[in-house]
Amino acid sequence: MTASHSAVGSEGGPDDAVKLEGVRKTYHLGEPVHALDGVDISIPRGAYTAVMGPSGSGKSTLLNLIGCLDTPSEGTLHVNGREVTGLSESELTKVRGEEVGFVFQTFNLMPRLTAIENVALPLVFQGVSRTERRDRARDLLYQVGLRGREDHRPNELSGGQRQRVAVARALANDPAIVLADEPTGNLDSDTGRQIMRLFQELHDDGHTVLMVTHERHIAEHADSIIHILDGHVERIEEIETPRRVEEAR
Repeated sequence: MTASHSAVGSEGGPDDAVKLEGVRKTYHLGEPVHALDGVDISIPRGAYTAVMGPSGSGKSTLLNLIGCLDTPSEGTLHVNGREVTGLSESELTKVRGEEVGFVFQTFNLMPRLTAIENVALPLVFQGVSRTERRDRARDLLYQVGLRGREDHRPNELSGGQRQRVAVARALANDPAIVLADEPTGNLDSDTGRQIMRLFQELHDDGHTVLMVTHERHIAEHADSIIHILDGHVERIEEIETPRRVEEAR
């Protein structure tokens, strides 16, 4: 199936959470390396999308561009309806803080901060009061099943619990888009299933979720899979019946 015919296509529109047109990302490492080479993608608001491809295919570069951690060498990129291609670093930081929530494979938690402090951290930069930050962070920790773990530091939590803290932190600013880079990569299968249930609930609640994974069974939780190869969108596959994680009995 080509991109233009998919639910995740290249046509774009006012209801897009993400839109890339002719996006290239070139690194000059002695000679030019095209990590992305003329990519056209539109992701509708509320979509659940996976990105797959071999190592070095450009999938992490794609995620970093959408998350405003990097900027395209060419082309245009819209995030939640706003073109971010030509923004300054401070403007990109603002978009990152307000529109995007990140969940990383390695959790990226601050080791000296408690769970509640880690979740509240993004709100510090938004000027939210301390009381409001803690209330919001506590509510999010409860939502991801960590009631009673608020004052634990990362080294006092299991891998699955740390990833739950990371998911809660990603939601702190109520982002339009949740980006996840191999969110189950460091977890055992049972814990990974619990994390995928969290993403399922986020999607059910209306969040736009974009997830990079190398695992087919994880990607099949999404509505669509973007297959990346050598910096190009090879194809976009629609999943007719996405996998669902049922509640534990």
